[in-house]
Amino acid sequence: MEEALRSFFLRLAQNQAMIGWAKRYGLRFGANRFVAGETIESAIAAVAELNRQGIAVTLDHLGEFVADEAEARAAADYCVKTLEAIHSASVDSSLSLKLTQLGLDIRRELCLENIRMILDAASAYKLWVNIDMEDFSRCQATLDIFRELAASYDNVQTVIQAYLYRSLDDVKALAEMGASIRLVKGAYKEPETVAYPDKADVDGNYVRMLDVHLPSPGLTSIATHDEQIIDYAKRAIAKQGIAKDKYEFQMLYGIRTDLQQALAKEGHPVRVYVPYGDDWYGYFMRRLAERPANVEFVLKGVIHS
Repeated sequence: MEEALRSFFLRLAQNQAMIGWAKRYGLRFGANRFVAGETIESAIAAVAELNRQGIAVTLDHLGEFVADEAEARAAADYCVKTLEAIHSASVDSSLSLKLTQLGLDIRRELCLENIRMILDAASAYKLWVNIDMEDFSRCQATLDIFRELAASYDNVQTVIQAYLYRSLDDVKALAEMGASIRLVKGAYKEPETVAYPDKADVDGNYVRMLDVHLPSPGLTSIATHDEQIIDYAKRAIAKQGIAKDKYEFQMLYGIRTDLQQALAKEGHPVRVYVPYGDDWYGYFMRRLAERPANVEFVLKGVIHS
């Protein structure tokens, strides 16, 4: 039943009619539990509140799968605007983005032009940029662009997904080059030809990737709500004496806030992924797919709207 619900929500995430409906009707029916509003102002307010709890943030102006060049350039401009807002507000936040939002599916050169503009602005403000990983079909292109950027910028990070068979080899290569990465389990629907179908295998691969990257020179962002993996990571960090500027725990906005706060109180670096903007629908559907119990919050939103 849970797998059927997961597949259902992942199909909905790519439904163009539903995406249009979501943009028209705004953040309703429980989505605002996971998305910090539609404006920069609402996002910065959420960042400031998390900072007061001793928690850092990475802000994501939501958007993906852009097919129009003007829209891709506008998205890049908005990423720069987000960096400017972070700097002006003096809050502790980095920026997260997706390459398809910047034109990856249109033209590689356009995407590179946009991401370089963003990284130049981030460098001027001494801020980090994280390149999110998308579905498998875009994995190699994303890593190729990341490697090209990492040769010129020291403030860029990317994501590796534990459910892909290829990911352990990718982590080994990235560790050798001293790259900073965020480790996640993965939230897209992928065929068994490229991804582990069973959770136990995904968890095992996550731990193997963690073991490879933690001792490397780059930052290891441990992005999970899985308490068993978090406990394993804490033991490995203590045993190896990993410095606090070489790792951090990352979680999603609105999910396991108790665990976020507990880790911060223990003295661990914690960063929360805070999405905002009007293109929130696909992200929201993937959160429901990851944990169908979250549907409860949607139903409450419908009842009380």
